[in-house]
Amino acid sequence: MLDLAGFVQGAGYAGLTGIVFAESGLLFGFFFPGDSLLFTAGFLSSQGYFNIALLVPLLVVAAIAGDTVGYWSGRKAGPLIFTRPNSLFFSQQRVEQARLFFEKKGAMAIILARFIPAVRTLTPIVAGVAGMQYRTFVTYNVIGGFLWAGGVTLAGYFLGSLIPDVERYLLPIVGLIIAVSFIPLIREYLHSRTQKSD
Repeated sequence: MLDLAGFVQGAGYAGLTGIVFAESGLLFGFFFPGDSLLFTAGFLSSQGYFNIALLVPLLVVAAIAGDTVGYWSGRKAGPLIFTRPNSLFFSQQRVEQARLFFEKKGAMAIILARFIPAVRTLTPIVAGVAGMQYRTFVTYNVIGGFLWAGGVTLAGYFLGSLIPDVERYLLPIVGLIIAVSFIPLIREYLHSRTQKSD
């Protein structure tokens, strides 16, 4: 996080597109700091490092495509995904969190999960395993892709354009984004602990 701006600049259009794609639907993608990365990319666009008119469509398409790959991975290899052991890139606990989130929120989980680390990577896979209708999935996937990849990036862009010397506040803003994105996971964890104690 300390040099996220430098990382984003170094990644460039191709790197950012690949990271968003991976985080949206590949099992190892939950390692990437999606929300803060998008916001920082938008901020850097306001400073002239990226063309926002090119960046946003690329990231939106990458997010939608990543979720689509995750969905079909779940449809084709669901049983293998849910029975494989824990490893460096895989955690059964995260899969279970995504499954419970999907069951609780239904189709809206495809949109809401975009804003929750780790869960956003696994929810499209769970949707595929659950046999969600592809037409329904695509609809929510497209909406979620625009709101997350487009919305967070544009938020960084407009904030960078409106606030003088905003680069001085970039680190605290990114830290706040990361903290806020983990609130739903913390709430679900505390809720599950409460239920178990009852």
